[in-house]
Amino acid sequence: MITPNTHYADLKESYLFYNIAQKTKAYLEEHPEKHLYRMGIGDVSLPLCDAVITALHEAVDDQADKERFHGYMPECGDPGLREILAAHYAKRGIHLSPDEVFVSSGASDELGDILDLFDRSSSALVIEPAYPAYVDANVMAGRKIVHLPAGKENGFLPEPDENAKADILYICSPNNPTGAVFNREQLQRWIDFANANGSVILFDAAYEAFIEDETLPHSIFELEGARTCAIEICSLSKTAGFTGTRLGYTVIPSDLVRAGMKFNEMWVRNRTTKTNGVSYILQKGGAAVFTPEGHQQIMENIRFYKENAAILMEALDQLGIWYCGGKNAPYIWMECPDGMGSWELFDYLLKEIQVVGTPGEGFGACGEGYFRFSTFGNREDTIEAARRLKELFVK
Repeated sequence: MITPNTHYADLKESYLFYNIAQKTKAYLEEHPEKHLYRMGIGDVSLPLCDAVITALHEAVDDQADKERFHGYMPECGDPGLREILAAHYAKRGIHLSPDEVFVSSGASDELGDILDLFDRSSSALVIEPAYPAYVDANVMAGRKIVHLPAGKENGFLPEPDENAKADILYICSPNNPTGAVFNREQLQRWIDFANANGSVILFDAAYEAFIEDETLPHSIFELEGARTCAIEICSLSKTAGFTGTRLGYTVIPSDLVRAGMKFNEMWVRNRTTKTNGVSYILQKGGAAVFTPEGHQQIMENIRFYKENAAILMEALDQLGIWYCGGKNAPYIWMECPDGMGSWELFDYLLKEIQVVGTPGEGFGACGEGYFRFSTFGNREDTIEAARRLKELFVK
């Protein structure tokens, strides 16, 4: 008889978005005349920029022409796009070989697949509250998970702990869900910790394009020692609106070696074994993001979302409610007012002002007592949600 992966039985049921959907559905059935102001979803609301759309159309036309048709693409990414991505890093003073940059179908896929590089006996450290997939992907593999709690006292940016060591270290900066960003000194301490202990950092940089404070690092490879301990996973989903288009990239330096094995070479073998590469059409669209026109257009979209953030932050400032994020990230992580629990606040906002956010408890136990707002909604809803918050909690 076949033996399934019994570690799936160890997964906790994920009630977060299911419960949100059920609660909002029930509310609308009882109040069909109401409009919900959805500040919880992490999906973008603006379309792909013109430069990307033009490139996608050109790529589709190429596929209709025998001379320009593309079949299988190189498994690790189109060489031209890999060069473009390496040049993108060079603008920040980071020197990468194109062979150190891998094109992916998005950060979520890559965060799961990259675990193939680590033995199942390896342990994983997750800073919580956290993107739930970090935990679940390792539970599926049967790994030991070390939970490092973060809180208001450290701005949700904890330092390394000698009593909480692991082989794989997850760092997301700017963070989902908290919006907090490690500064150079804080991130350097994690790099030094990883190198001292032989750990590997999985650096999730999906939201780096939202950093406006240029004293903060966009990439872990801006710092000394990162090449010997880090893998960086990036996404065009929030940067350029590719949530439904699926494209990202991963940096694995040639200097990253453990037990005599080079992670870069291992990943080449993994990709050439397990994938047939990302489609030509998507990669051509992705390349347009890094043209002068594409960059200008995606930054206009990012500014729109950051203006949404400013509207919500102004409301919370007026109310005297503690929060982090917003300035350098598309998420605002607020402390629940009046000692409310996170699900209690969800129900209260839904019932009283029809505003929907995300209860912090869904991101781990450390999230209880906090609430996440997304800034990816439309402008009119954001303005009205902010107005209703101020009216509801005015002292």
